[in-house]
Parts: sequence; structure tokens; C-alpha cells
Amino acid sequence: MPHLTKRAFLTGLAATPCLTGLARADSPLFAPEPGAWTEYQVSTTMNLATPKNLAQAWVPLPSVSSPAWVKPLGNDWHGAGFTAQEVDANGAKLLHVTWAAGSAAPAITVRSRFASRDRAVDWNRPGKVPPLSAMERQRYLDATDYIPVTGEIQQLSDQITAGATDERAKVAAIYNWVVCNTYRDHKVLGCGTGNVGAMLKFADFGGKCADLNGLFAGLVRAAGIPARDIYGVRVAPSAFGYHSLGLKTTNATKAQHCRAEVFLADYGWVAMDPADVRKVMLDEPPGNLPLSNPKVEAVRQALFGGWEGNYMPYNHVNDVVLPGGGGRSLPFFMYPQAQIDGVWLDSLAPQTVKYSIQAVTL
Repeated sequence: MPHLTKRAFLTGLAATPCLTGLARADSPLFAPEPGAWTEYQVSTTMNLATPKNLAQAWVPLPSVSSPAWVKPLGNDWHGAGFTAQEVDANGAKLLHVTWAAGSAAPAITVRSRFASRDRAVDWNRPGKVPPLSAMERQRYLDATDYIPVTGEIQQLSDQITAGATDERAKVAAIYNWVVCNTYRDHKVLGCGTGNVGAMLKFADFGGKCADLNGLFAGLVRAAGIPARDIYGVRVAPSAFGYHSLGLKTTNATKAQHCRAEVFLADYGWVAMDPADVRKVMLDEPPGNLPLSNPKVEAVRQALFGGWEGNYMPYNHVNDVVLPGGGGRSLPFFMYPQAQIDGVWLDSLAPQTVKYSIQAVTL
């Protein structure tokens, strides 16, 4: 096979045929629909300071509120030996916690309550939707530190959406492309880094949810359509029995997940999650399912416009600067962060940061 330039390789990927068919899912295998609300409580416990050290922590709090699918119901915290302040970091709410050297029993538990329900757009009922403000629209069209919207991603987006006649068709083309041309990589820690620029640079479209849905959001933005990722945590089992799409116990310590939304003029913000399609393909028993598998096809259809409510969204903010963190910026914020004597701990290693998350249905 002759050597291909990266541009030729990306062009070839954009033209790769893939199974389609994204009408509203009617399959009972996976078909979320708005219904009853469920209340949850999520508790994050941290214990990282020692009597000889100064310590800080930053705990994400739920910031996303929508009358259609999620309602934050308040936060509280308890423990000993700390001071804490609730802060809004450009839309990402968090609790900034500090422990002084010599603090006794330096620990904290942060509890967040919220209500949610399943979400699904009715594609047969477009309507008059209030437009985004000019500032908000630009915010969700702009590049972030890790997600470009010009150059190679612009070229790839143009190739993928060639021939699409409206916003929905463009988004469908990009959603299908991400489902068909990316892969979930178990070697990647946590939810990935969301470094879409690196994915394009190396023409390697593997990763976890923050990588794959970050790529999706970048391609949609490059097509001139507002898009954003939502960073949060799964809090309950899947009501449809998908082992890969929910908790198996109340332990949510490693259940963080990135979802996505796009803004369509006739529908408003619409739920999307191509990354979870790849997760089902790789992780749903017995594993390594093909695109043609009925369980895969069911989630592929339903996650184009919907998702389950077993999820607490923290925020949809990129390039988050932690207050009091010495200027530290994160591509996204959904893991508790910690620092001891000015040294940052690995947020993807709960045993190092010493945190645990429990989620219960109320």
C-alpha cells in the first residue's frame, strides 16, 4: 500500500462508508423517554492531609440545571479541621477546601442532591426555540485549549458534512463518523485528556469519553453549530440492563463520564453521546460487539438525541482555572483535585488523592 499523507488519510476516513439510520429509536433494548423524576444523593469523601502538611482540595459540585431533565437540590459538607468555600469558576461550581498544618482529623464529606430523568428529543416536533445569546453562541463555537475548530479539524468536518443540507443532517453525519471511526482504548486512564489536537496530529482517534466526545464537539463546532461536552458521573444502574452504561453498586468513585450536547435552531440543546456507543461495543458482555449487534444499534439510535437520567452533570466548562491553585488550568473538571504542600496529586488515582464517591437513590 502506498504511503498516505495525513490529509489523504483523513480524507479517506471521512469517506469511509458506515451503517446509518438515526431515526428515533423504537427498540425496547434501549429507548430512554422523559418520565418520572428520581432524586439522588452523591457523597464525595476526602481525607488527604496530615498534621504536618498544608493541604487543599477542589471538589466539583453540580452546576447544570434544566427544567427538562436535571435539577440540583443543594449541597452540604461536614467533617473537621478544614475551611471551605463554594466558588463558581466560570460556570463550574466547586468547593475549595483547605486544611492547615496540624489540623486534627483532616477529612471532609461533600454531599450533593439532585433530581433527574431520562431525556429524548422528539425529532417529529420541531418548534420555536429561543436562540442563544451572541455571547453564549460564540462560547460554544470557539476553540478551547485542547479542542481546535480550524485547520485540520475544519477540513475533516467539511469532508464529513459534504452534501448535508441542514444542521441536523450535519450533526448526524458527524455523529456517525465518530461512531464508525473512533475506538475506545482501555489503556487510557480515566475519561482521557480530551486532547483533540493531539488526536488530529497523530491521526489516532482512540481514547475514552472525554476524547471521543471532545472530538465530536470539535467537529460540530467546526461545522458552525454550537456544541459542548458535559462532565459528570454515573449514579445508578441502567434501567435497560446495560452493564456498561451504569453502576453495579453504589460505588461511583470511578464512574465519571463525559456526554455531549448540540444546539439546533429548531430543537434547542439536544443530547448526544457517540462515545457511549463505542463503550457498549467494547465493554457490554460478552464484549467486542459489532456495529450490527442489536444492542449496539439500539444505543446508537437512542444516543443521537437522548440519554438515561442515571447521571449527575457537574458542568460543561473547558479550561477551568482552580481558585487558589496557583494558576493551574484543567481541560475539564469532573475529578476531585488535591494538593499537599504545593505538590499536585494524581486526580485519576483515587487511592493517591484519597477520595471516594458514593451514589444512592433517595
